[in-house]
Amino acid sequence: MGHKVAVLGAAGGIGQPLAMLMAMNAYVDELALYDIANTPGVAADLSHLNVAPSVKGYTGADELAECLKGADLVIIPAGVPRKPGMTRDDLFNINAGIVKALVEGIAEHCPEALINIISNPVNATVPIAAEVLKAKGVFDPKKLFGVTTLDIVRADKFVAEAAGLDVANVDVPVIGGHAGATILPLLSQ
Repeated sequence: MGHKVAVLGAAGGIGQPLAMLMAMNAYVDELALYDIANTPGVAADLSHLNVAPSVKGYTGADELAECLKGADLVIIPAGVPRKPGMTRDDLFNINAGIVKALVEGIAEHCPEALINIISNPVNATVPIAAEVLKAKGVFDPKKLFGVTTLDIVRADKFVAEAAGLDVANVDVPVIGGHAGATILPLLSQ
């Protein structure tokens, strides 16, 4: 039996390729794509792939509830990317509100879903999501995740290039926050 996956921020630079990967996943039966604009076009493009899940696009706050209804997994790449000259505080001030509103919808319409947050700064948006879920009485720490794979991939690539190694053979664990002052790649030998 497959699952319903909702991608919130599906029309963005991370959301579109992520939605395509989810459409290609054999465990996904239904793919719900949400964003503030352009989602029907992304959904139409993905619905033409030779893959099994049904794909539907939802646009705007009025369609968020229907997008989330029955979702088993919600992935949130929504928000703005950090631009030159923008501080992490600037980024936080924009993306925090976006994540808060989306997680309020999750708490109401699919409180049992697993939630993967990609929106930066991840080390700040995940705690916001947790507080929203706690306030709504549906917080489960086993179902809320911050996706920081990018930190690991970058560390692997940087070390491989510096050491002249094949990146496929490099595995650098990364701990700490998702910021220059708190991120710590663990290097040995």
